[in-house]
Parts: sequence; structure tokens; C-alpha cells
Amino acid sequence: MKKSNIEAMLEFNRKFVENKEYKNYSSEKVPSKKIAILSCMDARLTEILQDALNLKNGEAHVIKNAGAVISHPFGSVMRSLLVAVYQLEVEDIVVIGHYDCGMQGLDCSKLTGKMLERGIEKEELDFVSRHGVDLSSWLRGFEKVEDAVRDSCSVIKRHPLIPKDVRIHGFIMDPVTGKLDKIE
Repeated sequence: MKKSNIEAMLEFNRKFVENKEYKNYSSEKVPSKKIAILSCMDARLTEILQDALNLKNGEAHVIKNAGAVISHPFGSVMRSLLVAVYQLEVEDIVVIGHYDCGMQGLDCSKLTGKMLERGIEKEELDFVSRHGVDLSSWLRGFEKVEDAVRDSCSVIKRHPLIPKDVRIHGFIMDPVTGKLDKIE
């Protein structure tokens, strides 16, 4: 019988620890380059993002979510950035979107349709809506990645708890080549 991906991962992990391969990743919890990066969770960016930026383990905090979007000024992404600034000495926050993002043109009605196909009951969607979550807003995508990066940067810059001396930067990455384009 074929191993599941999770079983294979756990077997690899056991060997990783037994062989003390973790020693190659030793670092401090405070990022040595004092950078926090908000990036998309796209699987293509798993390694190329850090390699294209010449970042090694321990040099930056990388926060990933769908589209590198800050959907709420007091949500978990901003919470993580505030902890990075005040607890972990971050001086620069970098938002990196990417071309060909799955959030571009995301249609909430199609997404909720897939939920229904996968067994989520309509009553559950109604329950969420009745309790104050506007699904069409919460699950919305964006039309242009440039605007999404600008919007996330703007939320950070205008946030009342982000100090004015923290520098905010926006970029779009090519997920194939790693090339960065600066967003003004």
C-alpha cells in the first residue's frame, strides 16, 4: 500500500531529526535583517521567494496568506506584523504579490458553489452570514495585483499602531523567474 503524503513527510522528519540536519538551520528568533515579508501562499513561491531575495533562515520573517492581502486592519496579518515590529525588532515591512495569482479574479459565488459541491450545507453559509460575515467581501479576490499590493501597503502605512519610522515597500514577483517589480 502506498504511503500518504503525510506519512512520507513524517518519515522524512524522523530521519531529518535523527541525522541532526536541523543544525543547518540554526538562527535567532529576531530576524538579522530586521525585515518582515507579507507574501502570497502560492506554492511556486516556497523557495524562489527567499532565494531570489538572498534571504537565509533567520534573516526575515515571512508571513503568507492568500494573495498577500490584508483583509482586516485588526486581523491576524496585522497582528503578526505588529508583533514583528514591537517584539522582534523589524524595521522594514515588504509586501510581495505575484503575477498569475489565484486570487486575481476570484469569484466568491464560484467558491461558495464549490463549498456546496464538497458537502458544506447552505445553512452553514447562511449561518456565517447571519453572524456578521459578508462572504462576498471576505472571500473576494482582486482584479489587478498591483492594486492589491498598494492596498495592503496602504493599510500598513495608515495603521494607527505602526510607527512612522517603519519603512513599507511593495513589490510584485514573477513566480517563474523571481524578478521583482517595485510598486510605487
